[in-house]
Amino acid sequence: MAGVQTAVALREQGWKGRVTLLGAEPHQPYDRPPLSKAVLLGTAEGSAFEVDFPALGIELELGRRVTALRPGEHLVETAEGPVAYDRLVIATGAEPVTLPGTDAVPGVYLLRTLDDAERLRPVLEGRRRVVVVGAGWIGAEFATAAREAGCAVTVVEAADRPLAGALPAEIAEHMTDWYAASGTRLMTDARVAAVEAGAVLLADGTRLTADAVLVGIGARPTTAWLAGSGVELCPDGSVRADERLRTSRPDVYAVGDCASFPSTRYGERLLIHHWDNALQGPRTVAADIVEGAAEGPIYDPVPYFWSEQFGRFVQYAGHHAGADTLVWRGDPAGASWSVCWLRGGELVALLAVGRPRDLAQGRKLIERGARLDPDRAADPSVPLKAAVLR
Repeated sequence: MAGVQTAVALREQGWKGRVTLLGAEPHQPYDRPPLSKAVLLGTAEGSAFEVDFPALGIELELGRRVTALRPGEHLVETAEGPVAYDRLVIATGAEPVTLPGTDAVPGVYLLRTLDDAERLRPVLEGRRRVVVVGAGWIGAEFATAAREAGCAVTVVEAADRPLAGALPAEIAEHMTDWYAASGTRLMTDARVAAVEAGAVLLADGTRLTADAVLVGIGARPTTAWLAGSGVELCPDGSVRADERLRTSRPDVYAVGDCASFPSTRYGERLLIHHWDNALQGPRTVAADIVEGAAEGPIYDPVPYFWSEQFGRFVQYAGHHAGADTLVWRGDPAGASWSVCWLRGGELVALLAVGRPRDLAQGRKLIERGARLDPDRAADPSVPLKAAVLR
């Protein structure tokens, strides 16, 4: 997404020079969200972007993995030889974190690429017994698809609740029941000791029979290939980009899952592994390349993502770290509800479950730094925009 959108944005904003898109995968550039849904379930054959690359004058170099960067020479290295650049945009995304010792174990899968989804389709078609390691966003979405396909699904999570790394306990605890209601077995405080052919062994001695194991324990920026390049990385492995998504090396930018950036809005550096970030960031990069640093926009978005799991549409906007007030809208035991995070009365984040209007209004209010009346905001019958303090 980030690479394609950067190339398209360059043309839309008037870049007349040559544009080359290098991709490690052999497939036409594709969208990732359908991989855990329609592609995985076999209701779609693929999710290629509907972009006419030849008409836009964008050259695709597919199946060509970049292995190193030599910024002093304005070159990137590939197995097929070096490629020269005037401007370079790093959009290498993120790669799944794996369980140690499982590379050679049959029946262990990841879900990040089109090939991953295609390998998993027979598992769902065969209604196999599946163990999912990790109750994060990917784990929940895969479990949802697997149950829809008729698989017996067990999800094991090392933390005491699902989405432990993303949401506070008082919110995530209400999502625990979603698993049981779908027929999915959720095991929390469950650490994996080993994975062998046909089984997952937990630290407490429990042995879970599994025809297939899906590992969904997070992702890390794909930046190891930048070693020795002088491009500065953060402790989390992300490229340290500035407010215009420029890196520490001249003429080199970074965008999408591989890059973090400073947010004035939230007062901290953000690393966002979500689709909307890969859509929005490229416009800033293209503007800076086309217009120059003096004219280009600052990148400081309201983060946004969504997830479809267990029959619910979950949306989130903003960044809740540093919030001092939590406001519930509706009953979290019900089918639709939302949560607002306030900081000094200002709306900074919102989670909506089956309440898309709350999300749409809340996102705009976060963007403009609106302050809310907590009492009015707590009434789910009151539109969020009507709870703004004048």
